[in-house]
Amino acid sequence: MPDVTSADGTSIGYERLSDDGPSLVLVGGGLDDGGENAPLGEHLAAAGFAVVNYRRRGRGDSGDRQPYAVEREIDDLAAVIAAAGGRAHLFGASSGGALALEAAAAGLPVERIAVHEVPYLLAGPMVAAWRQYVADLGAALDAGDRDEALRLFMRLAGSSEEDIAAAKTAPVWPALRELAPTLRYDAACLGHGPPPADRLATVAQPVLLSTGATVDPHSAGLPVDFFGAAADAAAAALPDARRLTVEVAGHVADPALLAPRLAEFYRGG
Repeated sequence: MPDVTSADGTSIGYERLSDDGPSLVLVGGGLDDGGENAPLGEHLAAAGFAVVNYRRRGRGDSGDRQPYAVEREIDDLAAVIAAAGGRAHLFGASSGGALALEAAAAGLPVERIAVHEVPYLLAGPMVAAWRQYVADLGAALDAGDRDEALRLFMRLAGSSEEDIAAAKTAPVWPALRELAPTLRYDAACLGHGPPPADRLATVAQPVLLSTGATVDPHSAGLPVDFFGAAADAAAAALPDARRLTVEVAGHVADPALLAPRLAEFYRGG
């Protein structure tokens, strides 16, 4: 698969799903090696977009040069956009949506931006839990305990102890352990927890913030309106925002439902 070289020399792998139409770059979220966005990318490629799906640093075949900084991830995305043609629409899933918005605020050459269920933290108790998670996550990863890092993430995301125990015995757990160090990167993209209103206020491009109408059964511990409230707060800080609610079965939106709405937005609808 092709790759680009970021400003600090890190190799970033990507896949071009189509060469025809306006450029569109997909930005993955937590514990995603690029595979999660692939089905959505195929739908958007079929809808007439030149889709590029890349692996964020530390994931899949992408490098992971240290020290990490959000600015380096923005540089990575800049290199991918350059390979995609110089300007591109963006789609960011979950914490990848936070990265996409940070990249736009940093002045990258992006057109329209769509983000799905960015997990910004709003209420006092949730912000306090977030800060404790960031501290505990750092301690677990510094100690080399990737299993604990994954457990911490799942608890924060509203998973029950039964779900966590079941996940550890699932075939996917070893792959998640490989990705566990990147949880620290996702945490950095989300910053202190709440939407960064000062930076969002500088994003002049149209932004679509989508959320699901149903609660992910694996996140039953979260408040029912968690993602909707986060999206509403981010939208209030953006100069040109619009909201979308779609029927989804979980945190990862059904691409057959979401793709047509995204295509309409990217075309100026």
